[in-house]
Amino acid sequence: MDKTTEWFTQVLKERGIPLSEQQLQQFELYYTMLVDWNERMNLTGITERDAVYEKHFYDSVSLAFYTDVNKVQRLADIGSGAGFPSIPLKICFPHVNVLIVDSLNKRIGFLKALSEQLGLSGVECVHGRAEDIARLPEHRDQYDLVTARAVARLNVLNEFCLPFVKKGGLFAAMKGAQSDGEVREASFSLRELKGKLLSQHAFSLPNEQSERHIVLVEKKDITPKKYPRKAGTPLKQPLL
Repeated sequence: MDKTTEWFTQVLKERGIPLSEQQLQQFELYYTMLVDWNERMNLTGITERDAVYEKHFYDSVSLAFYTDVNKVQRLADIGSGAGFPSIPLKICFPHVNVLIVDSLNKRIGFLKALSEQLGLSGVECVHGRAEDIARLPEHRDQYDLVTARAVARLNVLNEFCLPFVKKGGLFAAMKGAQSDGEVREASFSLRELKGKLLSQHAFSLPNEQSERHIVLVEKKDITPKKYPRKAGTPLKQPLL
């Protein structure tokens, strides 16, 4: 085991997330495929191995420090990009069934190939806009935990993500710099989409020390019929 995997194993173990040899192999294969595919399509600006393990893998799994993923059956990852945070979470918690929604078909192609190579079952990769997919009965109000990592401002994310969350479930917005102003700005969209601010968590990445914020929102009721609005509208006309 080299320094990077040793560090990664240790920091997760300290958080109560032990990794088996197989899981470590899956993370390493993930890294290899990410860098390989990145040469043909833009998946990430971060390709140095230490940085990928910290800024992508560790950062993704950090959601499990603030939510009990052991109790999650169904997780939806909206605007997943290269599979963050859902694939690292799936590697650590194999029981979770994952839905990944992304609007770029090339990325979905990568995620399907990745899931197959890593031997992950229970991962569904869907090409489409969140606003359209959230209208489908099989996805609407269906998920225990829904997440989005660095996708948009919170008032927009609420409309993208809360329609997927089942009543009593959680939406976790994973952000870099988080201002209380963004949370205040999102209060109307929270009310409209039946969400209630549960908690906010701030932490720093262990080595690089850049700050991260996780905003947890509880879904109090089913999504009102008029939401989400048609694709493109939440970004152009955020709920304020």
